[in-house]
Amino acid sequence: MRELFAGEDYRGEPFHLFGQAHLSALGVIVLINLVLIYFRGDLTESFRRRLRYGLAIVLLVNETAYHLWRWQTGQWTIQIMLPLHLCAVMVYLSAIMLLTKSYTLYQFLYFMGIGAATQALLTPDAGRYGFPHFRFFEMFISHGGIVTAALYMTIIERYRPYWKSILRIAVWLNIYMVFVGIVNTLIGSNYMYIAHKPEIPTLIDALGPWPVYIVWMEVIGVALCLLLYLPFAIKDWRGGTTRIEGRKE
Repeated sequence: MRELFAGEDYRGEPFHLFGQAHLSALGVIVLINLVLIYFRGDLTESFRRRLRYGLAIVLLVNETAYHLWRWQTGQWTIQIMLPLHLCAVMVYLSAIMLLTKSYTLYQFLYFMGIGAATQALLTPDAGRYGFPHFRFFEMFISHGGIVTAALYMTIIERYRPYWKSILRIAVWLNIYMVFVGIVNTLIGSNYMYIAHKPEIPTLIDALGPWPVYIVWMEVIGVALCLLLYLPFAIKDWRGGTTRIEGRKE
């Protein structure tokens, strides 16, 4: 049991990128969302509310446990554990969105949540911690939960983004990036990976040196937003009707 929560003295199975455990975790996340799609028309309002609240609680408890584990193992520092990485921020925003059904938050989480969290699921920052270590489960629950929260609001609650949502994201994300850049300078951190590339292998490695890769990250971000918007653009082009619960544009 101690090995499951070990810190820097962990000697168990390391994480293997696209190994059996990694692919199995991805498969479970895909399966959960396929189940949501399959039963989307059969869920009562009461059950949908419990589902939203349950997912929000899972995200918050999982994130709290992660901070406690880092603290307990002597790995909690302000340079790595402030909630400033996009996915860390989106854990809390996803929980708030699920609890309040906020359309404002949904706009950001549909694009940035699915885009950023999916990239994190494909190239996880799990470090040395492979299955069945706590960090392995925490990472996939966290990022998988972000993706599922955004898809839930889209598939079950029938929310949808608009063109102006992409513009809002571009503006606010760049404002946030300036803020994070200032924090990085002040405390010597690398939040959002804009001070330098992450230490582990990621897709960022293929985007050139600093600061060129930051520009490419923004270009790829816009491209992902357009790709994620494509189903709605096609539906609008075909003259399909849309509905946003509690909001019309």
